Parts: sequence; structure tokens; C-alpha cells
Amino acid sequence: MKRFFFSRRLAWIIPVASLLAGASSAVLVSTIEQYTQAETTDGKLSAAEPSFAQDSAPDAETVNPNDAAENAQTLNSSEQSDPTKSGSDNSFLLPNGRPSLSPLPAPAETWECEVAVVGGSLGGVAAASHAMRTGAKTCLIELTPWMGGQISSQGVSAVDESRNMLERNNFSPSWQSFKDFILQQPVTLPAWTGITAPLTVAQINSCWVGRLCFPPQVGAVVSQEWLKRAAQYSTSSKWSAFTAFKGAEFDETGRFITAIYAVRRSPRESGYVPQGRPSVELATWYAWEDDATFRKTPIKLQPPPGKRMIVIDATDTGEVVGWAKVPLRIGSDSRNTTGETNAADFDNPECTQAFTFPFAMGIRADGGQSIKTLEYVQSFYPRAEHMRVYTLEGVPMFHGRSFFNYRRIVSLNRSDPFFGSPVLNDITLVNWTQGNDWNWMNPPLILTPEKLMQTGQYQNWMGGVSLRSMRHAENHALMFAHWLLEQPPDPALPLAYLAGADSPMGTVSGLSMLPYIREGRRILGRSAYGQTEFMLREADLREDMEGRDFRATAVGVTHYDIDIHGCRYRNWEPTGEAVKASVKEYYIRPVQIPLESLIPQGVENLLVGGKAIAATHIATAMTRIHHGEWTIGSAAGVTAGWLVDQPDLQPAQIVPQGKMPQLQQYMIEQGLRLDW
Repeated sequence: MKRFFFSRRLAWIIPVASLLAGASSAVLVSTIEQYTQAETTDGKLSAAEPSFAQDSAPDAETVNPNDAAENAQTLNSSEQSDPTKSGSDNSFLLPNGRPSLSPLPAPAETWECEVAVVGGSLGGVAAASHAMRTGAKTCLIELTPWMGGQISSQGVSAVDESRNMLERNNFSPSWQSFKDFILQQPVTLPAWTGITAPLTVAQINSCWVGRLCFPPQVGAVVSQEWLKRAAQYSTSSKWSAFTAFKGAEFDETGRFITAIYAVRRSPRESGYVPQGRPSVELATWYAWEDDATFRKTPIKLQPPPGKRMIVIDATDTGEVVGWAKVPLRIGSDSRNTTGETNAADFDNPECTQAFTFPFAMGIRADGGQSIKTLEYVQSFYPRAEHMRVYTLEGVPMFHGRSFFNYRRIVSLNRSDPFFGSPVLNDITLVNWTQGNDWNWMNPPLILTPEKLMQTGQYQNWMGGVSLRSMRHAENHALMFAHWLLEQPPDPALPLAYLAGADSPMGTVSGLSMLPYIREGRRILGRSAYGQTEFMLREADLREDMEGRDFRATAVGVTHYDIDIHGCRYRNWEPTGEAVKASVKEYYIRPVQIPLESLIPQGVENLLVGGKAIAATHIATAMTRIHHGEWTIGSAAGVTAGWLVDQPDLQPAQIVPQGKMPQLQQYMIEQGLRLDW
């Protein structure tokens, strides 16, 4: 069996024959013991315990878990408050109003880009591939080792789609072609299955969350190959995984991005495997400096001489807009703010939707080794608090419309997921609301502008997220896996947790490389459709409310439930969440995404290509799903590529100058769909 790893080359590609393998019990234990990190009482990391046991030390949270000071407590230096940078101190700003990077190493590489895509998420892959297909010289950087976001590094390779759209088959040619390409991919199953001949995704695809479920490693391969195919139209384009966004450079007006800065890390060992513990890893992934695991290369992305560069923020948390101080909203919105019927009573920037660390489980006998290994998991919060959340909600574990069949990514007999049963060596992906969802805001995941100032991230961007929040979510997911293994067994269907280098997630811990982030920062759009600061709103989505007609500026169409995964505090104090706005898709009209939702305020050459579009907390709960993200990314990529040949036209000028019909026609020619 071939070992699954990545080379240090810029345009890496995984051998398809090495797609999917499963760690044996011995490998599972040894890989856990290989990475030994624990937290000491001063919040620093030391080599002490297995990597699952990071929370055994005392912490102030256990004394007063709801103290407001908790959010300032940190896992490592990337979240430590700098007393010299108070919330009112703007000394980090340049005269043009944008942040000043410090340190800023001299770039070892300079890339020339007509379109620069930050974030190799699902939307980022769509944006970069469509920009390349227009002929634009395109650059793409991605933080993790895998391109694809939701379908790869975030472990949500079970595609949620509107049943109405599936029945009508009215997806865009772009999205349908991408899904068809996934179905064709060969998958080499783990050695423990005894199956040596590769099978295609179509031969193992049978789940009931949707019509397409597959191993996350397939998502990484497909995303990489999709970019390679698109690069035939723009041979000087390039992209790089293992590359973190660090900041940008603006012109003297502060309205045009003139450069993007990034740092690429090259693993020192060819067999490098991510830990699947970003609470530990992100600090090194974003740092400029070499370390024991990586060599670092500072990179600068800039336009070709005499040209401009269109930048697309396709990160799931809105890293570019967050760092650049673009007007935005975070968390839930109140009725007073948005006028939405089912909005919250008050604004709460801490209340973004729950995020999740998916993992995989297989039907195989491992002698109880995986459950023994998961016993190492400890938490700052009492274990009982985690356990109270876990439930299968009356859903059977294996048979019929079951928990296992829900997101089954390997089905060897392709039994009917609604009525059949899995068989030995089947594998499922776990993304379960009353399981590994993490919705606690102690502390919140997305750092607010005030917290970014306090932590010095405007000068030295480190991802803009709380590593402590991620750590709680990691442990919550691992303990849910342990809970599942403790349920009454079915002797014919032994369940095992899959971890290690050859597991579906490709990580030591067995968790996804990054969590599935449903909601991050959201831009405020410019004046449009009767709003001073445009945002898609609840009424624009619902059949029973009077919405707006976006056909004149539509760049895509999507449809799904309003599916809000809520937030809460440990002591159940009011949250400002809007869960009551959740409704099934039969209440939702086909939603046309207007160009205005992709264009932020204050920056002329920036577009959004993913979850950070101008939409309210409620509306984002519909647009965030796989197809919605692909639709938004595709629109941003085609728009950016089209603008390359319109050098005097800015994104915000397209509509006022009457250019929208030309752009829409071009989008249709590029495989996008603009109507229902």
C-alpha cells in the first residue's frame, strides 16, 4: 500500500492510486504518541502527554467559566494581548488607513497575477479555475495541504444540495461538470478491506444526506486536477497549498490593493502528516519564521507591470476583509439592524454559527484499540458537559435511514441508504449536530476588530481566529467519537475510529485539517436595491415574504434550507442567535445572487468568492452550502477574468455604467447559470 503524503512542489498532485487507506490499530496508537503536546498552567505548550490529552492542566476557565476575561486567555502567543495596542490605538495604521505589516520579510518569490485568489476553499477553486478559463493570469494560495475546503481539508465531502434543484437538474454546467468529475475518480481502498482493485466514486457512493458522498482525499485530488485542466487556458497561472495569507499592500489612497503577502511552508520531512489539531498547528502555519517542521518562503503577489490585479477573498472566515479593515459584520444581527422578521433581539458579534471538526469511522474489528486511544482525550470543561450534548436523536446507528448511512463515504454493496444496512469495511463521515458541532462562545471563534487590535494581528496576521475555541471543538469531536464507540454494539458491524496518516482525513488525530466553518466575517455591500449598505436578507429568500428582484444584476442562482446551527454560552445567558429563522427549503424561493453582494465597501479591486458575501446572519445560513459557495466563487472568478480585459472598469462601476448585460452573457458562456 502506498503511503499518502505531499511533496514540497508548488503544484502538488496526489497519485490517485493512493487515495484512501485506513490506519491499523497499531498505527493509530503510534501516530498519536508521535505528536506529544500538552498545555501547562501558564498556557504554553510542552511535550508531555499524547496529542489527544491537551487540556489536563488547571486553567482559570474552570474557576469562572463565564468571566469576560476568558476571551483574552490564550493558547499561545498568536492570541496573547499586547498592552501597547489598545482598542483606541490606531498607530498600526498607515496614512491610507490600512494596516502596516511588521515584520515584513523581503519576498523570496514574486508572482505576477492579474487575478489573485486568497483561499483554496471550494469557492476558491471555483474562482481560480473560472478566472483561468477566461485566460487571466491567475494565482491561488491555500493555507492547508489540500485544495477544496469543504470537500477536502474541512472533511465535509458529503454534498448537501436542494432537493428541488436535484429534481429539476437545474444546476449550472460548471457545478454539474465538477460533480461528474468527482464520480469518475478511482479510489484505492484501505488494505484492511482486502479489496485491491480501485473502485470509482460512483461504485461506492450511497448516502442519504444527498446524492454524492466520497472520501475527503478525493476532494483534494479533484480540486487539484480541476485547476490543472483550467490552467490550459492560462499556462502562466500558478497556485500553492501550504501557504498562509499574511496581509496586503495598498496604494496611497487605500482603495486599491497593490500586493498580497503570504508565507509558504515546506515540510522538512517528505512524509509530513498534519496533526489534525489546528489549535496547535496554526501558530506555526502562519508564522514567517522557519521551525523544526517547516522551512518558510515569503511570497509577494503583485500585478504585471502597468496593470492592476483583481483580488478575490475566498477564505471561509474572510481573512482579507478582516485584516484590511473592510466594513463588515460578524455574528448574529438584530431586528433593529436588519429589519428581518426572525432576527435576534440584539446584535451579537460572538454568535457565528456552530463549527465542526468532522472525522471518519469504519466498520471493522480493531480489537477495541481506537476506543482505548480516545480515552486519552481530556478537556478543560468537565467531560459531563460535553456528554450532555451527545445524542443520536432517535436515529438508528446502522440500519435503514441511519446515522451511519447518513454521510456514508464508502459503501461496498451500495445498499439503499434509506432502507438497507452497511457492510463490513464501509466508512462514514461524521458531521452531526448533536455530536461534533461546537456552538459554545466561551470563547467565540472569530476574532472581532477589537480583539485583532489587542492581539497585534493587523501587524502580523495569524488567521484571525481563537485557537482556544478550536481546541475545545477538537476535544468535543474526539469525545463524541469515543461516545459513539461506547454505544451498544452490533456484533456483525464492529465500529472503529479512523486516524493516522492513511485515514480518510489524512491526519494524525483523524480529525479534519481545519474545521468546517459555516460562518465567518461578512462584508457590507455598497448602496444598492434600496439599502445604503447592501446585504441579502431573510425576505429575499422566503416565499412567504416580500423580497427583492435581483434578476438585473444576478450572477448565479442557488437554493437550500435556511439552516442555522446556533450558538450558546455555557451558563445559557442570552445569545442573540436567530435559530427560529431556520426553515425547510419548501419555504425558500430560488435565490439569485446579485453582483452587489460580492463587492465590498472602500476597496475598488476586491471581490468576495465564498462565504463572506454581503448577507445577513440568516441569509448566510442558506448560501453557505456546497452549491452556494461554488456559485459565488464561480461568479467572482468569471467577473475578475472579464475585468482583466476592461482595464478602466472597476467592479462597483459595472452596474452604473450599464455593463451588466455583457457580463451576464459572458457568465453564461463560461458555464454559469443565472436563473431558475
